[in-house]
Amino acid sequence: MNPSCSARLKMRFGPSGIHLFSRESGLNVLIDEVVPPAEMWTKAPRHVSIALTNACDLLCAHCYAPKSHAVLPFDRLMDWIKELDEAGTIGIGFGGGEPTLYPRFAELCARISTGTAVAVSFTTHGHHLTDSLLTDIANTVNFVRVSVDGIGTTYERIRGKSFTALQHRLRMLQTVAPFGINYLVNSMTFPDLTTALEFAGDIGATEFLLLPERPIDGRPGIDSETMRALGEWVSGYRGSVRLAISESGATGIATCDPLARDTGLRAMAHIDAHGVLKRSSFDKRGISIGSEGILFVLERFQIDGEAQKL
Repeated sequence: MNPSCSARLKMRFGPSGIHLFSRESGLNVLIDEVVPPAEMWTKAPRHVSIALTNACDLLCAHCYAPKSHAVLPFDRLMDWIKELDEAGTIGIGFGGGEPTLYPRFAELCARISTGTAVAVSFTTHGHHLTDSLLTDIANTVNFVRVSVDGIGTTYERIRGKSFTALQHRLRMLQTVAPFGINYLVNSMTFPDLTTALEFAGDIGATEFLLLPERPIDGRPGIDSETMRALGEWVSGYRGSVRLAISESGATGIATCDPLARDTGLRAMAHIDAHGVLKRSSFDKRGISIGSEGILFVLERFQIDGEAQKL
């Protein structure tokens, strides 16, 4: 077994200090009184999102995920995750497409849980969280993110799925793993925001992530008036559910980031369903991960980035 698994505590060195993380409790400790020298900084990103497959059974108009068929090979995926674990990554977040449609999904989560020390999370529309799947992923997944765009009829108009059915799935999920709500914000969903936070608290969500819609594939994204209203709403929020916002949507909104110096690929990276490493899921460009592994590709990114500065 990987030696890092026995301690169940990951340690990262970086420009913000020494970061300690426990995947079992979710505890994060930052020792910022000491900043290690640059040659000691952890090489791997703190978090890596991975699109397991492009397959999804919904057709949401705002979705930016590619519609081309692609599925990551299981064994190759495990090799990458083990490499990231050994290099200091603390969290893996699965997405897609719809990650629960990935073959051997529960087995993948179990293998990571027992064979590495990284935390496992995934983002899902929630309708495939059957009792059987929830039983299979119990004690192997550290956090689940569920996409909820609007409440009631607003949700059903966007997602084409029953909101009542989603509520039932979330109540079952609450017994298995901590979860949060991913909430797309645009002019259609913003009026439901306060009700959505009340729903999140009632259903047992521990986090509410605001995702201002980005312009993609001809859609304009969130308009300036809705963005202004969102900023005012956030300033007045006093609820009990922890509020977060995407980095790309945080402009003009007060946030707290203790690891603000850990930027770019030091903070996160994305692997798409074709095995291409990118800076984020929105990037069109990336580098295919070959037999040399992920750290080799990360070094190429850094070299390319330095060359562009010259």
